[in-house]
Amino acid sequence: MAPVQEQTWETFSRNWQVDTRHAFAWIREALLAPLAPGSVVVAMSSGAALAGSPLSGGYASAKAAIRYLRGYAAEESERAGLGIRFVTLLPQLTPVTALGSVGVAGYAARTGVDPDEFVRGRQPVLTAEQVAKAVLDVAGDPDGAPEYEVGGAGVRPLG
Repeated sequence: MAPVQEQTWETFSRNWQVDTRHAFAWIREALLAPLAPGSVVVAMSSGAALAGSPLSGGYASAKAAIRYLRGYAAEESERAGLGIRFVTLLPQLTPVTALGSVGVAGYAARTGVDPDEFVRGRQPVLTAEQVAKAVLDVAGDPDGAPEYEVGGAGVRPLG
């Protein structure tokens, strides 16, 4: 967690090497295999792709790239008549994960409040169980939207 001027290319691009790369590989293989018609591929992005994340290097842009990959894959599935649906979830920042707790601490410090106060301002807190339920719900809805913001208050389609 550092502002851009304190990043190096290596720290800035780390999320591209991990987050974007795994989504790319997953989506690519789903198209190449291909999965059976009616299959659903869920890619995890982040609410940071919508709001930015100035302390986390390339995190927000890496997560935004996942949104583009989903769109490209959906188009290729349609062009090839594969019948595979691609969905992206964008969960909000939450202190219940290791990554999220680091983000909460960083943004709390940046705004001059303690982490508990920062979290109180972001209620209700998103839980891992809510994210798991969102994956199942959107995968099971053949008429669902292509993207969803996931927060402690629920799931909201985007666009």
